[in-house]
Amino acid sequence: MKNRLNHFALYTDDLERAKRFYAQVFNWGYNEYGPSEFVQIKDSDDEEGELIGALQSREYSPIEEAVRGMEGTIEVDDIDEIIAKVNSSGGRIVLGKAAIPEVGYLCKFLDSEGNLLCAMQYDPSAE
Repeated sequence: MKNRLNHFALYTDDLERAKRFYAQVFNWGYNEYGPSEFVQIKDSDDEEGELIGALQSREYSPIEEAVRGMEGTIEVDDIDEIIAKVNSSGGRIVLGKAAIPEVGYLCKFLDSEGNLLCAMQYDPSAE
């Protein structure tokens, strides 16, 4: 069983400004990935940097309120089981099971305190 934090996302109003800020503060590097309002974060700006998170436009938020802080992603073994548990434990699914091609299956939910989180079942055969 995994159930551990392994990714985070930071929502931005200005992606280029955020990239400059984090590059200057933490020496983070970036990979372009997906839509132009989304980049992957690497823990360093060299080729060896490990992927640790993402910067993304607020337009990708599944809730109306502006997300402040980090949206953490928890790696799980069974996304369907997690969706059922969120629903039965006082949480609310805000983005149902969604395939990310060649990565896996993701859902987004609000916990019992209103925090936005994700669960990810990695599966390279996802389409």
